[in-house]
Amino acid sequence: MKSAITLLSLFMVPIFALTQVLEGKILGEKESPIVGAYIINITTQEHTHSNDGGAFWLKNCAKGDTLQVIHLGYKTHTEILSATDLPLTIEMEESVFQLDEVVVGRSDRSLNLLSGIDLTLNPVNSSQEILRKVPGLFIGQHAGGGKAEQIFLRGFDIDHGTDISLKVDGMPVNMVSHAHGQGYADLHFLIPETIDKIDFGKGTYHADQGNFATAGYVNFKTKDRLDNSLFKLDIGQFNTSRALGMFNILNNNKQKAYIASEYLVTDGPFESPQNFNRLNLMGKFQTQLPNDAKLSVIASHFQSQWDASGQIPFRAINAGLITRFGAIDDTEGGQTSRTNLALNFQKILDEKTFIKSNIYYSMYDFELYSNFTFFLRDPENGDQIRQREQRQLFGFESTWNHSNYLGNIATSFQAGIGMRVDLVEDNELSYTINRITTQERIQLGEVQESNTYGFLNAEFEFGKLLVNPSVRLDYLNGNYKDALSPTYSSMSVAQVLASPKLNLIYNLNRNLQYFIKTGYGFHSNDTRVVLGQSGRNFLPRALGVDLGATWKPTPRLITELALWNLDLEQEFVYVGDEGIVEPSGRTKRSGLDLGIRYQMKNWLFADVDWTYTYARSIEGPEGAQYIPLAPIHTLSGGISMQKDGFSGSMKIRHLANRPANEDYSIVAEGYTIVDLNLGYKYRQLSWHMSIENLFNSDWEETQFATQSRLPGEEREGIEEIHFTPGTPFFFKTGISYEF
Repeated sequence: MKSAITLLSLFMVPIFALTQVLEGKILGEKESPIVGAYIINITTQEHTHSNDGGAFWLKNCAKGDTLQVIHLGYKTHTEILSATDLPLTIEMEESVFQLDEVVVGRSDRSLNLLSGIDLTLNPVNSSQEILRKVPGLFIGQHAGGGKAEQIFLRGFDIDHGTDISLKVDGMPVNMVSHAHGQGYADLHFLIPETIDKIDFGKGTYHADQGNFATAGYVNFKTKDRLDNSLFKLDIGQFNTSRALGMFNILNNNKQKAYIASEYLVTDGPFESPQNFNRLNLMGKFQTQLPNDAKLSVIASHFQSQWDASGQIPFRAINAGLITRFGAIDDTEGGQTSRTNLALNFQKILDEKTFIKSNIYYSMYDFELYSNFTFFLRDPENGDQIRQREQRQLFGFESTWNHSNYLGNIATSFQAGIGMRVDLVEDNELSYTINRITTQERIQLGEVQESNTYGFLNAEFEFGKLLVNPSVRLDYLNGNYKDALSPTYSSMSVAQVLASPKLNLIYNLNRNLQYFIKTGYGFHSNDTRVVLGQSGRNFLPRALGVDLGATWKPTPRLITELALWNLDLEQEFVYVGDEGIVEPSGRTKRSGLDLGIRYQMKNWLFADVDWTYTYARSIEGPEGAQYIPLAPIHTLSGGISMQKDGFSGSMKIRHLANRPANEDYSIVAEGYTIVDLNLGYKYRQLSWHMSIENLFNSDWEETQFATQSRLPGEEREGIEEIHFTPGTPFFFKTGISYEF
């Protein structure tokens, strides 16, 4: 391989000489590389981007040409070339955000522009806000704040992660064959203030994204360093308080280190207190190694416990048995913890080639008590269930990245390999009473699941057209040992799946980009469920197509429009009283996504995200082809301001009515909620306040069509909407101090 590259390089030397390739590096504060800076030769209109090491190379450059470098959060830099035969180093100066510095560039992930803008204007301050930074994504919490949020995106009720891939610093968040449901993704171990960037994409179009990346993926990157240490204290209604500490340990050109901690307690608005508490600890260390290598080590620990009032039926409220914030069974709740260790390594081989590798390990515990049907199964003792597991998760990924010119064609190649292993002990579902007495074990066993994969990705830039073909190959193996079998029972299933993809990006100019994206993806089924079906439907495919454009019609207005379609070979539905997901046939979704960001003044910004989705089951009977809880219309947006130390925002989110069952005879009612944030910073001291649900609207945060029986009801069960009430007017305030 090395010999072949050497021969190719020798062959291309005359061509490179003709194209006069300029090499350089873009750096920020403390000589840290700036990734994704837009570099354009004003004289020739040739352009490129800086890579993960801050390096770039640009063809057709000559002495006297004017170079312009643009990146969000930095002043635009202009450089007149005095020579082209030496590497050029450009140091960027930080500045306040200006939308006219945003360039619609060469990347096939232009949607990151929108989330990057949002994160810059409104930093994340709570765990609920983390996923809401993704345009078009809605969440719902229905277990006292301790359980992972329910996620809605592109016409999916994703439950807790079945059709969206979530990662933090390269470490997967989703849990395969989880005790509560396939793909369960609890992000509460991530301290919001440590987030630096959000890499986000919708659809099945990226070879480096594998299992669960059907509706999309979200990768969070934490900060490599802190500008200042920080202490923050918040207090609010419902006995809510939160303390945050972020402390700078090292911050120089060679080494960076900090630690962060968070503690949160609240009783919530419910009549039966949530007794919720969560502790987060995190540390990150980064060091520059010899020969252009960099190593970072991340360690974190998270633990949480809570009580919950569960999902309640409207008939109990109408009959006067409970209020909206009451409970039929207030013994629900749970506890969970996760300890993580991750190492990220980057080595620059030369100005055009680098390797990125990461290795991770997680130790995870989970215990959840729920009661979805109250007294339907057991009229005397109730229907409480316990789901719990102990898990070890570990794996690695390594990618080789190379960019060059083939004649006048700018090229980029990426090759990656990786493996993930889940070892789950005491994966349990049991019927219980008051969290104490175990009535009957329904499931108990061990799950061993591994995913070995590789991918190839290429980009070829033919003038204004970027062609991006790629392919991914996954091998998944699942094994289940049934501890309830009277004799030793070990079952396994395995499958190989290839996922080709092709993206076409046409950049008419630096303000207008058209794109066509298509590709296959997949979401794996739960190992326990598959084995019960003799190994069928382990890796059902998803085929997606996006057609759209990103456009800056004026320097301070950016829009993105996408028309899309996604077909799934198999839909998964969560079965609450059994604690599993089960397949329900083929589905089809089509929709329209629109995102708008507008800077009205230097200090005043507006944003809007609107989606429409048509979602249907292909194999359902006529008149019963609706997909329960699939969003149809969503709208979110608001205004933000930053001026003279003052900051603030008013945000609105609207989720329209949607079907709660297959024939739409039961409706999950929509809601419209307005939130307000205000703040003021004077030197190192800051004050902030927030109001969730400013107009104190009654709304249902999560809803399910469930059959249940209340105490004293003689009928065997009534099916209707069961819901968790959304937060009422909720005031919080706090101060922070930087030092």
